Amino acid sequence: QVQKTLRERFCHHYATGKLFGIERQYRHLLELLKRTTVHGESNSALIIGPRGSGKTALLNHVLKELTEMKEVRENLLEVHLNGNEGELPVLHEKNHFLSGLLQTNDKVALKEITRQLQLENVVGDKVFGSFAENLTFLLEALRKGDRTSSCPVLFILDEFDLFVHHKNQTLLYNLFDISQSAQTPVTVIGLTCRQDILELLEKRVKSRFSHRQIYLMNSFDFKQYIRIFKEQLSLPAEFPDESFAQKWNNNVQHLSEDKTVKDTLQNLFHYTKDLRSLHLLLMLAVSNVTVRHPLITASDLQEASKQIRMDSKANIVHGLSVLEICLIIAMKHLNDVYEGEPFNFQMVYNEFQKFIQRKAHCMYNFEKPVVMKAFEHLLQLELVKPIERPSVRVQREYLLMKLVLDNNQIMDALQAYPNCPTDVKQWAASSLSWL
Repeated sequence: QVQKTLRERFCHHYATGKLFGIERQYRHLLELLKRTTVHGESNSALIIGPRGSGKTALLNHVLKELTEMKEVRENLLEVHLNGNEGELPVLHEKNHFLSGLLQTNDKVALKEITRQLQLENVVGDKVFGSFAENLTFLLEALRKGDRTSSCPVLFILDEFDLFVHHKNQTLLYNLFDISQSAQTPVTVIGLTCRQDILELLEKRVKSRFSHRQIYLMNSFDFKQYIRIFKEQLSLPAEFPDESFAQKWNNNVQHLSEDKTVKDTLQNLFHYTKDLRSLHLLLMLAVSNVTVRHPLITASDLQEASKQIRMDSKANIVHGLSVLEICLIIAMKHLNDVYEGEPFNFQMVYNEFQKFIQRKAHCMYNFEKPVVMKAFEHLLQLELVKPIERPSVRVQREYLLMKLVLDNNQIMDALQAYPNCPTDVKQWAASSLSWL
């Protein structure tokens, strides 16, 4: 029950959870959309901030408050478009709002707008000369008389920067153009991570944009971060088992004061202020809760933190053969000696041979084709990448490559590598290659 309650809280945070540190932006956006939905004004604005800063959460909170107003709920039409192919937009709790997906171009976008405004029957088999004519017809079909009685339409463009790459930015131009006109009340809200988004807009599009920009920057400090940690991990008052909820919340309070927990949270805070990362940390820790282990401990949070920060490339190294490990170490030494300059297989093979001759080990003395096969496996795993396309003129032994792993990743992976030979570890730790 604990896991279910907290999982629901984390999953629905961006639709129903609290806003942290963006109350001013919330009031600004709410007032802007009220002017459209209540007074029939047209507007446009961009919500700009890094991923996880709360752009979607902010918008969902504002829409939730607006839809609780009767005059808004009955009239407001929403159109959700997403510039990222294959990524579904956030769905509202209430199903009476349509939600959609923009694929790759303006033609598909127009079909999606028609579908979400439920105007397929109105359009029928009509043929339009241009995108602008089609969009104007759609909005005209929504009018119920004069401007004050027209249905306000809210266009929400997620991944706004991807719309910039559409041909001639036709969709953006027409939406901003309509939002400036004195016809149907229309507001266009774009969500983007790009700080330089205005520089990407064409001159004619930029001139029709209102230049309203709402910035979200995760400005809360570590004390507020601890408070968010407590609020997100605490069980609500309506939890069925009151005595357990009390015990759980007391434990959460103790955890928030524990030095080990504070250090774990501080590491995550300095790494990223993204609340999704905090939710992931808490979810991993909560997944350890059982009947025999009913309360979260500091070690649960530490282990969860390790899982979050785990290096995927280093994990791949753990599954390599000793020969492949030796080749990575040879590349590491080449990087050290030649200060990061690209290398080829022949150079790596020569470096590996020096190690064998120095240690006089027959166990590492593989034939060259076997070593080449191991090198090609590293290429397939993308631990090594070519810096030029393979050419008929260049033998594969001499194609220039670069190592994707850095020295710290290699050394950390070797520490965790099961049964790694001691002389291989010593070779990796040596500051110079075997000359």
